[in-house]
Amino acid sequence: MRVLVSLRRRVPFDWAGQVAAIVAMAALTYGLIEGGAAGFGAPQVVAALALAVAAILAILVTESRAADPVSNADEIREFLTTRRSRITPDRAGLPHYGCTRRVPGLRREEVALLAGISDIYYTKLERGDARGVSQDVLDGLARALQLDGAERAHLDDLVRTANLERAPQRTKRQEQVRPGVRRTVDLFGSPALVRNRRLDIVYANPVGAVFYSEMYRHAGRLPNTARYVFLDPRSHDFYVDWGVAAHDMAALLHAEAGRNPDDRRLVDLVDQLSTRSEEFRTLWAAHNVLFHRTGTRRFRHPVVGEVSLAYQDLDVPQDPGQTILVFTAEPGSPSEEALVQLARSITTTGEGAGPDQRSRAD
Repeated sequence: MRVLVSLRRRVPFDWAGQVAAIVAMAALTYGLIEGGAAGFGAPQVVAALALAVAAILAILVTESRAADPVSNADEIREFLTTRRSRITPDRAGLPHYGCTRRVPGLRREEVALLAGISDIYYTKLERGDARGVSQDVLDGLARALQLDGAERAHLDDLVRTANLERAPQRTKRQEQVRPGVRRTVDLFGSPALVRNRRLDIVYANPVGAVFYSEMYRHAGRLPNTARYVFLDPRSHDFYVDWGVAAHDMAALLHAEAGRNPDDRRLVDLVDQLSTRSEEFRTLWAAHNVLFHRTGTRRFRHPVVGEVSLAYQDLDVPQDPGQTILVFTAEPGSPSEEALVQLARSITTTGEGAGPDQRSRAD
């Protein structure tokens, strides 16, 4: 089965560069040896050295092309295609003409009509060529495809990447949680944690560490909620609505891939999940994205049982790559009592307060 990971940008083997390198070395070697015997003014020596220089220039041109922006045309094409396929003519307010439709959603010309652009121009966009696209065109596409806020932001990110003059250099960012953020998280009496955009838990308060204790069983690496959901069978018990949680994790990672397609750790994580989880491959291919801001999630904790918790995901303005995720229970509910019981277990056993139970920057 093909692994559907469009953000992994694989560079094909550079045959031209390799041949040029071999030619350059052979010609240069021959020129130097023959030049020592026949003199560097000999025609065959001059020709060999000229060939070596030409091959070296070819290598430099090849490397220059490799530094050009890597196309995200596949990602743009698949995103637009999947959005178009879900919009029926009825939903778009288009009339029926009684003919059999060969596509599940809108035709390209119908999207173009609704967006106020030509058929040819939309076809160009759906093929992944988004260079020079104006905001007016993006506004029209958002209306025609009925994109929500997260989808529109994702489209903007894809277009921004497509218009970069050079592919951004991949960076491996260190995760640092500022002391003030740690103290803020520790103030909450309910589970609270700091996550990065790859869904690593980079810090958790004592209740949060105990609540997510099963994610801390792999020493030496940060707990990651997406890796837990797709690769750990226990997650099917922990998340009561596992399918919803799985959809949300994949959608959050896909949104981050649009924002930061050259995040090396994100690329590695998506590759790992795609290789080992068929569920993740299927969800990734759907190209769904979302904002994770507020909602309710049900858990089945191994110690306190089933709880229903509301969550708020708060941005950390000074640390754009981090959010504070806080869970709370309805006052007076069994879920609140379960959290109180969980907090008591920390004070009586000390569990969750030690360094082995708290996620730290790696």
